[in-house]
Amino acid sequence: MAFTAFRGMKPFPQLMFTTFVVLVCFLVFMLLSMVVAVPLFGVEALFRMSSLTQLSDPETIRMLKFFQVIQSIGLFIIPPLVLAWLFHGKIAAYLSLNRPVTTVAAMLVVVLVFVVNPAINFTGSLNADMNFPEWLSGVENWMRQSEDTAARLTDAFLKTETTTGLLFNLFMIAVLPALGEELLFRGVVQQVLTRWTRNAHAGIWLAAALFSALHMQFFGFLPRLLLGVLFGYLLLWSGSLWLPILAHFVNNGAAVLGTWYIDQGKLDRSFEEIGAAPGNTWMAMVSILLTALVLWAIRKQYREQRLTLQ
Repeated sequence: MAFTAFRGMKPFPQLMFTTFVVLVCFLVFMLLSMVVAVPLFGVEALFRMSSLTQLSDPETIRMLKFFQVIQSIGLFIIPPLVLAWLFHGKIAAYLSLNRPVTTVAAMLVVVLVFVVNPAINFTGSLNADMNFPEWLSGVENWMRQSEDTAARLTDAFLKTETTTGLLFNLFMIAVLPALGEELLFRGVVQQVLTRWTRNAHAGIWLAAALFSALHMQFFGFLPRLLLGVLFGYLLLWSGSLWLPILAHFVNNGAAVLGTWYIDQGKLDRSFEEIGAAPGNTWMAMVSILLTALVLWAIRKQYREQRLTLQ
């Protein structure tokens, strides 16, 4: 017998219930990860890890990566699967995973991620230069300290000299977030917010804002917001979650590979600042134009596909 108690819920209660399920899954998985981590790493090592002062210690990095993987699964992957089953019954249909993407659309999305990068970097540089009034200096200092801690942690995660380490980073930073964050924010949250606001555009922007805010990196809020909006429209136009999943994977994977090649001395560090470096405003403008053209091509393809099916 199908479990239908949560079907037909109004959008706002669905949103509150979604928050509840995400928190419960996160806490359960964190508890399980702590139980598993004690025999694997030892209690003393866990206390050292919590201070984030041993980022040069390989054992600490292994523990942090272990918790990062568990957090990604417990926070982003399991909750949307549970929610899709409760809200609809057919997980793939509710999460828009039952519609494949065309080869042309997939290729356009890969191109899109690369052409939008200079514009995203440009907005990131504007966001990073944000200054607060004097009376909010304490808040600004706290935000910048949080940003610096996140940056140091990311650098520690990405630093590896082995191919195995690179492949694991791709799994942890590209595969898991691309699947999990898109399942939750585009597959569930955007859908619920669209029903609540009765406006697809409002649903996309609100879900993108939550997506960016959850990263808790305040001086990178704007570029993540715009990426979230981009992923949201890819879902709206295609009707398939696989398109934003692909875009998210390519975006994160390119960052992992770029850092790898920079550390190997095979790529100049300026690669990370395309569009953000002083004097590169023209590059950001070209990026915006090319992005608009690629988005138009993607939307046109799916519009023509719908007309063909009618």
